[in-house]
Amino acid sequence: MFSRREFLKKTPLGFGAIAFAELLRLDGSLTAAGSGLASTSRPHSRATARSVIFVFQGGGPSQVDTFDPKPLLQELHGKDVPESIGKTIPKIARSPLNNLMASPWKFRQYGVSGIPVSELHPELGKCVDDLCVIRSCQHDSPIHAPAEFIATTGTQVGDRPSLGAWLTYGLGSENSDLPGFVVFKTGETIRPPAIGTGFLPARFQGVPVDSEKGIPNLALPAGFTKDDRESQLRLLETLNREHLRRAGGVNPPSRFVESSTLGQLGGLTSPARLDPFDSELEARIKSYELAYRMQVSAPAIFDLKQETAETHLLYGLDQKETAEYGRICLLTRRLVERGVRFIQIRSGGWDAHADIEDNHGKKCRAIDRPLAALLIDLKRRGLLDETLVICGGEFGRTPASQRGASKPGRDHSPSGYTTWLAGGGVRGGQIIGKTDDVGYAAIERPVHPNDLHATILQALGLDQHELVYEHHNRRELVTVNGGQVVNEVFG
Repeated sequence: MFSRREFLKKTPLGFGAIAFAELLRLDGSLTAAGSGLASTSRPHSRATARSVIFVFQGGGPSQVDTFDPKPLLQELHGKDVPESIGKTIPKIARSPLNNLMASPWKFRQYGVSGIPVSELHPELGKCVDDLCVIRSCQHDSPIHAPAEFIATTGTQVGDRPSLGAWLTYGLGSENSDLPGFVVFKTGETIRPPAIGTGFLPARFQGVPVDSEKGIPNLALPAGFTKDDRESQLRLLETLNREHLRRAGGVNPPSRFVESSTLGQLGGLTSPARLDPFDSELEARIKSYELAYRMQVSAPAIFDLKQETAETHLLYGLDQKETAEYGRICLLTRRLVERGVRFIQIRSGGWDAHADIEDNHGKKCRAIDRPLAALLIDLKRRGLLDETLVICGGEFGRTPASQRGASKPGRDHSPSGYTTWLAGGGVRGGQIIGKTDDVGYAAIERPVHPNDLHATILQALGLDQHELVYEHHNRRELVTVNGGQVVNEVFG
């Protein structure tokens, strides 16, 4: 039996321990009892980044017109590729090897590093000392969809988890009121595998967001109160969980106590045993829970009126050409501030088979100022050091002019193209790798998308060989076909 004095002495510590345990669980540091899920919030090694922004340029921007100048193209304009160069070019990149086309744009050196950047990117050029430009990216698929799947999932089949799903699974989100993986798009239809979960639980899928309307369907219906919505969701939750229980799936704890950061590391047991039906149903339950939390917190995030006039001007919201992309980049910064783990910005329309001057001219005018503003804004807020930014497409474009085009354009070229990185521990002001003298193929320090994925994981403190998911009795890795960290990226 306790005296009243003893009771008062002992219970505060107990209450504190309960509160502390709950804080640890919400942070993903404790396993939810009986859920079969293990913590994913602690990386394997010291991380240099906490969030990732992946700017995906769908269609493939031309490397020789943006970040990889080739003076020899000016001399060989309209001619065939010299034999001395042609014999070094991989077969997949050999068609066509005639009618070389000089870049319509001039290059100039920027910053202390003196890295040359095309006049298509005058604003990004001013940020070049923060950029690590990899000129030797390459793979072997010249077709859009398979190449995109290589860039976003690591293989060209399209049946594996996207990089964003892997990272959200591996580390979760730092904000339980927002998705861990958010997707913006301009000018293209999203191919589901590029933001999908493959064999991972469906709740790690990317959430598409509209730059003007924000997350769809967040507003409460007319006449509904917050309490009404909570009662409705409790009923839906009860029905869905009962259905999941009868189906034999894992019945996760209620959204009223559970964080969204639970998953697995290092091969620990996770919901890998769920069949696809159970995974989808569990994801549906999670989506209702997350939607409720977002209805309370998310609308304010997408209200750009809270930003200063100077910030609006910085991102180009005052100009028609840059307004859409400017909104996306500004919202991206606001989401990074609030702990969203992975943001994919999908900019489509770079497939310039004809009239590359018009195509790339418009695309670069739309993105150059907003992307530079994003880097500047992240840096001045102290966020760039912990935010890894990656920008590139599924491949580049040939140095030769496209056959049959009324106005000159370029064909697909996966054998040598450019991707740049910034922030998140990256050493800026450097160039990695090299393509041949006309820009067909990587000839020095080739970098495969799997290598890029391994490098991104490294920045976030995740070991590509330790971040695993048990699927059909197989330990699945992100870099299933192998990947080597590009250590030069970090200095």
